[in-house]
Amino acid sequence: MTASKSVTLHDVAREAGVSLITASRALSRPDVVSAQTIERVRQAVAATGYVPNLLAGGLKSKRSMTVAALVPVVSVPQFLPTLQALTEEFDGAGYQMILGQTGYDRAREDALLSTMVNRRVDGIVVAGLLSRDAAMGQLRRLDIPIVETWDLTDRPVDMVVGFSHVKVGSAVAGYFLSKGWHRVGIATADDERAMQRHAGFVSTFGRAVPTATVPAPSTVASGRLALSRLLELEPQLEAVSCSSDGLAQGVLIEARARGIAVPRQLAVCGFGDADIAAATEPALTTVRVDGATIGRKAAQMVLARCRGEAVHERIIDLGFSIVERASTAR
Repeated sequence: MTASKSVTLHDVAREAGVSLITASRALSRPDVVSAQTIERVRQAVAATGYVPNLLAGGLKSKRSMTVAALVPVVSVPQFLPTLQALTEEFDGAGYQMILGQTGYDRAREDALLSTMVNRRVDGIVVAGLLSRDAAMGQLRRLDIPIVETWDLTDRPVDMVVGFSHVKVGSAVAGYFLSKGWHRVGIATADDERAMQRHAGFVSTFGRAVPTATVPAPSTVASGRLALSRLLELEPQLEAVSCSSDGLAQGVLIEARARGIAVPRQLAVCGFGDADIAAATEPALTTVRVDGATIGRKAAQMVLARCRGEAVHERIIDLGFSIVERASTAR
C-alpha cells in the first residue's frame, strides 16, 4: 500500500492482520501487547506510511503520552546515565520524553515548568529539588506525578529519589581525615548541590578549609584555575576534594604541568564517577552515584501513577559510595 493522507489505523490493522483495538494498543500502550504483535504493527505502519495523530489520541485519553525531564546542563556526564534510563523506561511504556535545560537558573526553571505544564505533560522528572515558591502550589493542583532526583528531602513536592549531598561532603572529609591529611582544599562549582557538599565537608573536617569556587557547570579549564588558586592559599596542599570529575581532571592536568606528583605529593578526589574517572592517569578516586537506578526508579514512579497506582515509597535514598583509586593511594 502506498502512503497517502487517507491512510488510517484501520489500514494498519488490516495490513498487520490484527484487530483495530490491538493496533491502537500496540502504538499507544506497547506494554500491554506482545513483542511479536508490536513488530507486526510497526511493519504495517512502515508499509502503509501511516502517521499517528498523537494530538487526537491525547484528547480522547486525556493523556499527552509525554513526560518532561529537566536537568541543569545536558552535557554534564553524571546526568547521562539517568537520562538514558529515563528514555528507555518511558519509551518502553509508549511515552516520549521532552528534555529541558535549566542552566542552574531558577527563573529559567520556572519558565520551563510553565511551558511543560501548558503542553499538558503527564509527568515531570527534575534533577535537583524544585524551588518552594508559588509555582509549587500550581504543580500540586495539576495532580500529575513529579519526581525530584539527584537530591534528597523529607518534604518533596511529590516524590523524590536521590541521596544527601551534605552526607557526601561529610564522607569525603572523613575519608581525608582517615588518611591523615590536614592541609586540604576544596575545588567546587557554585551550584546549590555542590555547595551542600562543601558545607558537609567543612562541618565534618571541623574548620574552614581553603576553597576555590568556580561557576557551574565546572570544566577541565576551571579545574586548572581552581588548583592554582588553592596553591596560592595553601602552598603545602596535601589533598583536594573536587565537586565533579571534570573539575578533578583539570586539577590533575594543572598538577602535572607544575611538576606535582599525584598521589605522592597531592591527592585528588572527584564526584560522579564519570567514565573518564577510571581512565585518567592516575585513575581518579571519586564518589559513585547510581544515576541509572535513579532514572529507572523515577520513571517507574511516574508510570505507576499514570496507571492510577499508588506509590507507597515516595522518598527513596539510594545513597552513594567512595571509589578509591590511584589518585589518593599514597
